[in-house]
Amino acid sequence: MFKTAIEAKRALETKQVSAKEILDAYYKRIDEIEPDIQALNSLTKDLAYATAKTVDEKIARGEELPALAGVPLIIKDNICVKDTLTTASSKMLENFVSPYNATVTEKLNENLIPILGKANLDEFAMGSSTENSAFKVTRNPINLNKVPGGSSGGSAASVAGCEALLSLGSDTGGSIRLPGAFCGIIGMKPTYGRVSRYGLIAFASSLDQIGPFANCVEDTALLLEAISGYDTNDSTSINTPVPHYAKELNQDVKGMKIGVIKELLGEGVQEEVRENVEKAIQKYKDLGAEIIEVSLPHVKYAIATYYIVATAEASSNLARYDGVRYTYRAKDCENLIEMFTKSRSEAFGDEVKRRIMLGTYVLSSGYYDAYYKKAQQVRALIKQDYDNAFAKVDVLLSPTCPTTAFDINSKTADPLSMYLTDIATITANLAGVPALSLPYGVDKENMPVGVQLITNVLEEQKLLNFAYALEQAK
Repeated sequence: MFKTAIEAKRALETKQVSAKEILDAYYKRIDEIEPDIQALNSLTKDLAYATAKTVDEKIARGEELPALAGVPLIIKDNICVKDTLTTASSKMLENFVSPYNATVTEKLNENLIPILGKANLDEFAMGSSTENSAFKVTRNPINLNKVPGGSSGGSAASVAGCEALLSLGSDTGGSIRLPGAFCGIIGMKPTYGRVSRYGLIAFASSLDQIGPFANCVEDTALLLEAISGYDTNDSTSINTPVPHYAKELNQDVKGMKIGVIKELLGEGVQEEVRENVEKAIQKYKDLGAEIIEVSLPHVKYAIATYYIVATAEASSNLARYDGVRYTYRAKDCENLIEMFTKSRSEAFGDEVKRRIMLGTYVLSSGYYDAYYKKAQQVRALIKQDYDNAFAKVDVLLSPTCPTTAFDINSKTADPLSMYLTDIATITANLAGVPALSLPYGVDKENMPVGVQLITNVLEEQKLLNFAYALEQAK
């Protein structure tokens, strides 16, 4: 197996191996490890081998190929791939075959990146552990008794378990960065609008963003470049050129200013997480960066704000799943109201129901101003905190999560404890800024620690450069 996508691409270009042979090897690996980690919902072999055949034919003709052509990837099962099941790991959509491709899927196809299969997730991307799937519980490849994080746990576990070299997830409140941290790989959330959301099954539309998982920063940069760009199908897409992220990677952080978020390194942070984050800070000092303590005073309101905004949007987005059109329909219903009620009751899991009810409540008459409107006002204050911080520093740094990966079933009975897992990640979604989790050290159980880096809007190049400097200096 290859360590990085770059390695795989070099082997292809030098004809040490064919794209078909790479796929054969990864499907063999999936057969071996999938019974243990349960990362995937379905395989897309016909699609993958068709792409690999095109790559091999182009190599035989001596044609120039895109940077990641022939490198196998797994895609989260809430992103549409035409003529395949796209379930969002929900009974509601368990038989839904997508009639079209998401924009990112089209971009993967244009770049000749074979899609191996669809990854398991928390149902409708609602969760932090990938225990809320209607189909299976995904396990952390490093320790099968631990969660891989969520909601993109299947995407992260597939890369950490060497089922693929790359994967795509979606991040609404940390759903790429948290699994990246727990599984010891890189997970990145781009600027809101940098990557099209067209064809992503919506959870919270003002927060959702698709992003990459990879084993190294250079791979991350290449995949981000491949999926980024303006899309007229997405009204929130940003119309700005896409940089050549990988070509412009730069390790020089001398004289740059790093703001350490004091609210996220205080009480409640696991000691081994704190120690490794402090080692990363020291490494940046050694590289010549200036370290400054920075305050984001409204972080303490972030969980409450997020779980009002996100659930309100979820309540609205999930209203379309009514049993009438392409979704699960309950049997033996005497009237339309009974069909609506039974279909949604039977097909949605507990966490999805919890969030729909919470979101419906905060949007209801008499409560809208007290909850939803207030949350949007606090969201604006959180964004202002970031603006103030970036006036002083180039990048912000914190733990990705206050703890390392926890045991399966240890938090399922306590939703609030699970929600607090996202304390360090959700503010980047509320503010729409890019953020990345980089593995840095392990705890006493050998579980990875993630360091989170955050930059201002559309400063992905700077973010990747800071991550690259720390990665290369290990």
